[in-house]
Amino acid sequence: MQTSADTATTRLPIGSDADLAWVRQKVRQTATDSGFSLVQQTKLITAASELARNTLIHGGGGQLDMTVLHGGLRLTFTDSGPGIRDIEQAMTDGFTTGNGLGMGLSGAKRLVQDFSIESQPGQGTTVTVTALATPMPHPRPEHG
Repeated sequence: MQTSADTATTRLPIGSDADLAWVRQKVRQTATDSGFSLVQQTKLITAASELARNTLIHGGGGQLDMTVLHGGLRLTFTDSGPGIRDIEQAMTDGFTTGNGLGMGLSGAKRLVQDFSIESQPGQGTTVTVTALATPMPHPRPEHG
């Protein structure tokens, strides 16, 4: 794990199933430390887990760069795999290249506030997601 002190970005390798577990753990801890609610954490960890798994399975491994933002987190998953030929098709609910449910990329997109994907056949894929920690609403005062 590499950490850049001047940018608050942590780089995690994604090369094995153990790395997938480590990514989930680090995203959870960083989201907790950044003030994400339990529901927000669950959404972000679900998206991160799916994207890390895609990086490993479809991209042959890669890395996660996790950047702490003021009020949120940006996760960038990068691989040097075969790339995605048709991004529009890959973003379609139900599309799968394997045995999955076909909810990976499109499902991850629905769980975060910002989602971008860059890919060229033969040049790998980069997926960047941003999630914001929204403050918990205050209870309404009781009128009695």
